[in-house]
Amino acid sequence: MPEAITLSDIYDKNLNFLIGSGASVGLFPTLALRLKNSVGEAHTLESLATWLEERNDPRFFWLFMHYYTTCIRPAQLYQPGPDDGPDRKAVLANYETFLGTVLHMLQRRKPLDKRCNVFTTNYDGCFAQATDRILGRATEDFVLNDGARGFRHRYLQARNFNTYLCQTGVFERTQTSVPQVNLIHLHGSIYWRKENTGILVDYLASSADDLIPAECAAELAAFSTTLMDENAGVDDLIAPELSPPVRDTFWAAYRKLPIVNPTKWKFHETVFEEHYYQMLRLLSYELEKPNAVLITFGFSFADEHILNLLRRSLSNPSLQLFVCCYSSSEYTWLSALFKVYSNVKCIALEDGKLDFQAFNDQIFTTSPPADNRPPLAEGVPAAGEGR
Repeated sequence: MPEAITLSDIYDKNLNFLIGSGASVGLFPTLALRLKNSVGEAHTLESLATWLEERNDPRFFWLFMHYYTTCIRPAQLYQPGPDDGPDRKAVLANYETFLGTVLHMLQRRKPLDKRCNVFTTNYDGCFAQATDRILGRATEDFVLNDGARGFRHRYLQARNFNTYLCQTGVFERTQTSVPQVNLIHLHGSIYWRKENTGILVDYLASSADDLIPAECAAELAAFSTTLMDENAGVDDLIAPELSPPVRDTFWAAYRKLPIVNPTKWKFHETVFEEHYYQMLRLLSYELEKPNAVLITFGFSFADEHILNLLRRSLSNPSLQLFVCCYSSSEYTWLSALFKVYSNVKCIALEDGKLDFQAFNDQIFTTSPPADNRPPLAEGVPAAGEGR
């Protein structure tokens, strides 16, 4: 069995989580492609977008239409419902299980210290939807703090992550904080929109209109099919030239989306860009605290800003980083990536894939398996040690 994260060792630490797109697989696709690069390796959307952008290749625009259609638009449209199949229901159930384990840990903490941070690069609504389902059952009392404050109109401000809800007794002789999960969207959210000089958060707004022109639908479908063809290369990626009006209309609308792009170019809107860097500073600040813990799941480490920030933060000797690896090949790669750091532990399954359910059942759980079989991933060796 893989090595479970021992909750009793970390519940009282400065808890942080970094959740990536791997957590929402089954509802929304990741940025993985099957199209091969020049050395026969599969492209990701990030690597192909960067390659096309550097060459000023017009297929760059088609790639972003693919990204919008397959990744952004489904998240905008999705609402949980009775028609969801088993795979979709399992995704939200996994989010609920994860939050339940987090709340179990927070309840054990000191009365005025029941908070943790969940950083996510996902812009979907899974955490909000899972929270509604938990609160609707009235079995848990907690706050999911998304950084927004207001009544009819809720605006996002970084300082709101420093607030918490406190309960007192009838005569105010006791105080205890309500368990709180700070939800920090590092790559934006489908529920955000710019309003004047601020960011409005609206979970009830109807989804935006489709940005893809009807006349491009057939060509885009063929383009997307090639991207997912493991026998295809970049030369096989055929796309007709877009007329300037069609291209410019799409691009102007796309740039208004509050979503981090899968290239080194991030936000175009200044208000979103400023918030993005504020959240990166918040992540850096949290990891520099004494006895900080960061658990990553479903995160590919493709974002160079976050990766470099983590590397700098690992100079904090009291920081412990747990990297949950989806596969054995990812374990090998990430072990090499962090091999010089003694405070990093990589975790993988002995056989099979470490998906969200396996993470909840075997790695991050209040009920670890009873057997004591040796794990595959004993952690990354300290600097100077070989594998």
